Amino acid sequence: MEIKRPLLLISNDDGYQAKGIRQLVEMVSEYGDVIICAPDEARSGFSCAFSATTPLRLHLRENHDGIQIWSCNGTPVDCVKMALAELCPRKPDMVIGGINHGDNASVNTHYSGTMGVTLEGCMKYIPSVAFSLCDHRDDADFEPLRPFVKTITEKILAEGLPKGVCLNVNFPLLEEGDFRGVRVCRMAHGTWGSEVTKCHHPRGYDYWWMVGHYQNDEPEAEDTDNWALTHGYVAITPTRIDVTAYSAMDQVSEWFNGNHL
Repeated sequence: MEIKRPLLLISNDDGYQAKGIRQLVEMVSEYGDVIICAPDEARSGFSCAFSATTPLRLHLRENHDGIQIWSCNGTPVDCVKMALAELCPRKPDMVIGGINHGDNASVNTHYSGTMGVTLEGCMKYIPSVAFSLCDHRDDADFEPLRPFVKTITEKILAEGLPKGVCLNVNFPLLEEGDFRGVRVCRMAHGTWGSEVTKCHHPRGYDYWWMVGHYQNDEPEAEDTDNWALTHGYVAITPTRIDVTAYSAMDQVSEWFNGNHL
């Protein structure tokens, strides 16, 4: 009986042509067959959004050496849904998001299309991981990430992940050999401020750009992803699909004397 190689489904929010996703495929293709289904252009900040009113299209861009590269006109989550429904010959052994140009630590997890890819895979009970580098440049150097990406991929394929848990992996911008190690950590509490810039168009109307400045609200907390990245560590944050605040359930129940309305 023929032994099938693992099937890896890869997507991102920077678009199928981004350097990050291309280098990710080169790093992990030895571990299995690869199907890429990624947006046809950058769609950062789409989180878990999917297209409910827009018809979706798929285009095969490349197909060689056990690697298929497809583009989709939808969101990152659309790409995963479309790939699972139309492109994958069987359930993937792993879903990988990235490598993202820019970090997805702290509250950025909730906005990230790269994490949207990973959360979608996790909701389908597929072991899933997101990789992000703290470098927004189009020509970012992802080579220093190689040993970490390969090790994490190997571990997930060999051991899996708990049901309902995916990994959010963020890398500081460092040269090869300069990483201080790996920290398994929680999300930092942080906030975005000054998020809107108002401009006036010469034709007489106002318009706005979404910009913003991130503030780490607990910079001294050594168990957080922001602290790890600031101090030269790879930050791995196990992330749950279940966002229930169990610690608050008793407090809210007391509002109703423990009974439902």
